[in-house]
Amino acid sequence: MLRKLLIGTMLAGGLVAGYSATTYAAGGSVEVLHWWTSGGEAAALDVLKKKLESQGITWKDMPVAGGGGEQAMTTLRARVTAGDPPTAVQALGYDITDWAKQGVVGDLSDVANKEGWDKVIPGALQNFAKYDGKWIAAPVNVHSTNWLWINKKDLDAAGGKAPESWDELIAVLDKMKANGIIPIVGGGNAWNAATMFDSVVLSLGTDFYKASMVDLDPAALSGDKMVEAFTRLSKLRSYVDDNFSGREWNLDSAMVIEGKAGMQIMGDWAKGEFVHAKKKPGEDFVCIRFPGTQGAVTFNSDMFMMFKVGEDKKAAQLQMASDIMSPDFQSSFNVVKGSVPARTDVPDTAFDACGKKGIKDLAEANEKGTLFGSMSQGYASPAAIKNAMYDVITREYNGDIDPKEAAKELAAAVAAAKG
Repeated sequence: MLRKLLIGTMLAGGLVAGYSATTYAAGGSVEVLHWWTSGGEAAALDVLKKKLESQGITWKDMPVAGGGGEQAMTTLRARVTAGDPPTAVQALGYDITDWAKQGVVGDLSDVANKEGWDKVIPGALQNFAKYDGKWIAAPVNVHSTNWLWINKKDLDAAGGKAPESWDELIAVLDKMKANGIIPIVGGGNAWNAATMFDSVVLSLGTDFYKASMVDLDPAALSGDKMVEAFTRLSKLRSYVDDNFSGREWNLDSAMVIEGKAGMQIMGDWAKGEFVHAKKKPGEDFVCIRFPGTQGAVTFNSDMFMMFKVGEDKKAAQLQMASDIMSPDFQSSFNVVKGSVPARTDVPDTAFDACGKKGIKDLAEANEKGTLFGSMSQGYASPAAIKNAMYDVITREYNGDIDPKEAAKELAAAVAAAKG
């Protein structure tokens, strides 16, 4: 399956003008720290492993389970403190910036300038992949978080129409509940609940999302709209099963795939699980933007941040960066992963209906100015602020505080985290 995808998408990638593959290493090794441990994620990562191995580069795998990457960052801190960082580390948003400030990251500018990354990587991604004018990370993809994944049979049994508004969403959830299935899954840990909340906030308006999640405006954080956002989050929680706590996102996806649950609010990495299970969009599942968010995109981009390594490892590191940014890899990897290419010049030929929609939506949001870094994924605010938000959102989701208290505490938590 992966071999066919790789060959097909290499042909598609070969149509991209102006790119020529560069060889930096024939042999060597790369040690890669990541948290891609689910079935769909592992299948996607295998595309990169095989590409490097075909060039004689040995892949030393260092997986750290945990969908949000928090455990991986803890492991990384220990390695860097010991003076033994991996060659490359999967990282998100402000985590990359924080590491760059410590002066421990490598410099990919030679390969980036030679291959013209500046011309094909959106500025919103370059803000994190570069630091102090130097390229320090290679963006693998663009994920967007404001997706709703629905089991097609369960939707048909609930009337067949995908919801386009909040009221329609609630009506479908009620019908699913009456049909005896779990209407919606999610919220098993802090980043998961925050991912759900991301979409809810965006559904109340792009201006509101920018003011509250990006600009961190105290009035937006504590106002009536934020109370409404938490009220809606509580409403969604009322449809989730009692066994949600501690359950990882991919297990939630499996419940939707199997028809045990009707839907899931999750980034498009969830599609990788559907693809891995040989499910097809339109036939087995439905992918739509969370009701009220069409035309806007909250994004994160998985990037491989490169650390300072010895000269004996530098060539393999540069080869890995070059391979990641090649059009053929950007297509083949993202077809399997569920995301869309970080390069804007990769054809959508090899992508399924959800992938084509993702590519189109990203371009539209980028053009309209409604492309926002996702709060839940660490692309809207630095880690200290994100984690402060996580705490309040999780407490409200679990019923420890009510929506009014949550809005008040959210503003206070952000103010304290900003120092």
